[in-house]
Amino acid sequence: MLAKISKKYLPKKLIQNTVLLTALLLGLNIIPVKGVEKYNRLLKIGIIQRFGAKPTDKIIIKATPGDQLTLRFKTPAGEETLTTEKVELKIKIKPLGKPFLKERLIISSHRSYENAEEDAQFWKEQGIEVEVAQPGRWKVWAKREVYKTPLLRRWLLESIQAHSNTNVYLDLETLKQRPTAYWNMNGYIYHRHELYITAGKNEIIIKNQFNQDTEILEERRYAGSLKLEPNAYGTYTLVNNVPIETYIRGVVPHELGAWPPKASLEAQSILARTYALRNLHRFVVDNYELCADTHCQVYQGLNIYPETDAAVIATKGKVLTYKDELIDAVYFAVSGGVTADFNDLWNGAKRPYLQPVVDGTNNIWDLSKNSLASEKNFRKFMSLEKGFNEDSCRNFRWREVVSLSDIVGYLKSYFRNKKSPFAQFQTIKQVEVTERSLAGRVLKMTVETDRGIIELNKDEVQNAFWVPWSTLFYLDPIYKPDQTLWGYAFVGGGFGHGVGLSQKGSIKLAELGWSSDRILSFYFPGTEVQPLNESVTFGQK
Repeated sequence: MLAKISKKYLPKKLIQNTVLLTALLLGLNIIPVKGVEKYNRLLKIGIIQRFGAKPTDKIIIKATPGDQLTLRFKTPAGEETLTTEKVELKIKIKPLGKPFLKERLIISSHRSYENAEEDAQFWKEQGIEVEVAQPGRWKVWAKREVYKTPLLRRWLLESIQAHSNTNVYLDLETLKQRPTAYWNMNGYIYHRHELYITAGKNEIIIKNQFNQDTEILEERRYAGSLKLEPNAYGTYTLVNNVPIETYIRGVVPHELGAWPPKASLEAQSILARTYALRNLHRFVVDNYELCADTHCQVYQGLNIYPETDAAVIATKGKVLTYKDELIDAVYFAVSGGVTADFNDLWNGAKRPYLQPVVDGTNNIWDLSKNSLASEKNFRKFMSLEKGFNEDSCRNFRWREVVSLSDIVGYLKSYFRNKKSPFAQFQTIKQVEVTERSLAGRVLKMTVETDRGIIELNKDEVQNAFWVPWSTLFYLDPIYKPDQTLWGYAFVGGGFGHGVGLSQKGSIKLAELGWSSDRILSFYFPGTEVQPLNESVTFGQK
């Protein structure tokens, strides 16, 4: 079986030793959790996260017409300031004086931040200091500033391996060179690891040739300031410091579109604001707060529209709460007819407001009487194609055929990324869904291979097979003429994780005349829309 994180507490002696060691390393100081600043704060958004991964990376930064950029950076003598209309940030690969062994202790690897965060909390409760990072997959690392020597890392590795069943491992990399950011100006080459950029009119244009072999012609404008800074992976992040309401303006049209009905745009605005404020801790390891892609929310600066601007203004300062706490304001494209419980996809404490909702207004299916955990009920439900909020949408229903050889390729790649010994398997005999949730979501799959039975759980299923497009599916085997197994048809519905609000469903409800508050109440039962105030708490992260 594929190893899972054990929720069984580690032996008391290991916990005591770990707590004692950690306390000594931290100088017996209590580290306070930084409180969230009051509303109307600046957000730190990582708009380019891996600058320097290739020597050809380049970022062109320009002032708007008639304006100038101000560049500030540190020097041995203090701080220097330059002004210019344009700067090109490039990468030079510099050799190190001698090879350097970079070593990290990886405690677990996850498809989603939600599961990485829950696992990190588990280890903290055992007295082990950890941090969440995203070098591709979300990973839980032993905290580098605590376990800073090879001896400490190996002690922790051996302790965990001896008392639990996790896939903990040391990630070793010998570095002989490192990327260094630089720019040319006034006949001088500046090499700096940090650079702060502002503009007189508070707008900056970015043209990004990043991890690409050809020039990207699109230019984007960003309000606020920029900062180039090192990240935890040996490359750089370009961070946009931007007021929250301006940030929301740059999210809504790129998450929902610019022309849906007003009520759905307002609901999306409230969710985007709530999501941002609830998730400010995601990239602590990299010294910023949120990313600009689908691992957080898609954000494209001042590429905005009148319709979405009006929705953001109409909902200014409004958030969605449950018992005066910001909710996990998650959303997705298409549910396939029923939304998922939080625990259908992710581990951790139950969210009472994230429960299965049949995505229609006509009482087409009663989950309390006909659970979709039953394979018979589930297939009957998936045969229904009318009466749902999304029934005219692309990906409401889908069928994807995959050969056994392709499944082998997908799974081997998945396990290689996880550093799992299961990457060594060669053949597959059978793939089977073995457990579903009340809402029909796949909770567990088994794959019978020449190396034994492999178990896949919850959202990892979507990583392991490339298809499906959601966890709302069943499998039909496909046989060759000689009746040997050729592959499988993945037959399902929906697009995305399925938890929270369906964006396509919200559009249909808005077309029916529902208000934004009513739409949000439908997808998040028991919640309340309210303006940010002193009684609203930001969650227990």
